[in-house]
Amino acid sequence: MDTLAVVVEEPGRVALRRLDITPPDADDVVVSVAYSGISMGTEKLMYAGTMPMFPGMGYPLVPGYEAVGRVVEAGANAAHRIGETVFVPGSSKFVGARGLFGGSAAMLVTGASRVHALPDGLGETAVLMSLAATAQHAVAGGQMPDLIIGHGVLGRLLARLAIAAGAAPTVWEISEARLSGGDGYKVVKPDADDRRDYRSIYDASGDSTIIDKAVAHMAPGGEVVLAGFYSEPLSFNFAPAFRREARFRIATEFQPGDLAAVVAMVGSGGLSLEGLVTHVVPATDAATAYGRAFTDSSCLKMVFDWRNIA
Repeated sequence: MDTLAVVVEEPGRVALRRLDITPPDADDVVVSVAYSGISMGTEKLMYAGTMPMFPGMGYPLVPGYEAVGRVVEAGANAAHRIGETVFVPGSSKFVGARGLFGGSAAMLVTGASRVHALPDGLGETAVLMSLAATAQHAVAGGQMPDLIIGHGVLGRLLARLAIAAGAAPTVWEISEARLSGGDGYKVVKPDADDRRDYRSIYDASGDSTIIDKAVAHMAPGGEVVLAGFYSEPLSFNFAPAFRREARFRIATEFQPGDLAAVVAMVGSGGLSLEGLVTHVVPATDAATAYGRAFTDSSCLKMVFDWRNIA
């Protein structure tokens, strides 16, 4: 078996090329991918060559952990999944390239237990399920945010989850292009916010210098949740955090239960994904799409369309 896949050959160089893939075993499914997304966090670091070393990290690699498609083939133990529309967090079944995370390809082979059935009709917005699950995992560990730092897709999803739970968050954003789009919540530049009583602050910016700025606006006993991904070491001034008896929490990868929860919320209308995918391009544009995704501040989410790629 083989497939067309996006391959980061080395930092700054992306190609679309054909790779062999390992045939499915009894517990695997084969998914024909319709859409896959570019992560503005980890994939940006992979593209820039600043990704911290993780098991499986190296070049060339197939990026992506946001794919959606239809199960077209399956092993003997997973035949009942054929025909399902599913979210796929990636694959490691490529030959000749590392699968980290391995979701940006026309065809994916992965374990049936790793894919999650989706409602039909979501289209390209279905790639956002991983970010929605990431946001859900973050809020499930503590209080809903009353301050969110960063108005990218993750920040907006955190805000939407907070609104759905009855909270009224404020969102900080420094980019003029991203100050709009606050539906039911206020988006301001940090310098325009004089509040000093936030109890639950979620960082979705990935800014490694953010802790001191957050602590300065925190209520005594408040918590900073690090929900971004940070390539540089984080540090903070002890005295201000000490005076506020600040707490810090790291929100890591989402779990299957988080994904199931957001799929249910989206299916019931409790969580909207509308307005978050801003750019959809053919997968053949992969070589140029990454640079645009990471430099165009109006691009919230870049999605590859694989449906007509031969």
